[in-house]
Amino acid sequence: MGMWELVVVLIVGLVVLGPERLPVAIRTVSRWIKTIKSFANSVKAEVNEELRVHELHQNLRKAEQQNMQELSPDLENSLSELQQAAQSVTHSYKKQTSSQPENINDDEKK
Repeated sequence: MGMWELVVVLIVGLVVLGPERLPVAIRTVSRWIKTIKSFANSVKAEVNEELRVHELHQNLRKAEQQNMQELSPDLENSLSELQQAAQSVTHSYKKQTSSQPENINDDEKK
């Protein structure tokens, strides 16, 4: 939309809605646009993440077919990334299990 089309839309909106309701209508439309943009960005991020995970799975299959020997740099990078992700999950799981109290009935001892 160009500058002149925007001016025409604003003039028509001013005539149809009046000067009191036009600012409210503009705020409402801008909120809708922001909501739609944020939804589109979140969908885009999810699709990109799924594509990345799919690529990692394909690279892992290729590495398994080659018996983890003489891997290309892309496959080695994917494997190291998967290993780091597995270690971070294991590390956070260990933290959660070690932070749980060993004896829940400490109040009963007192």
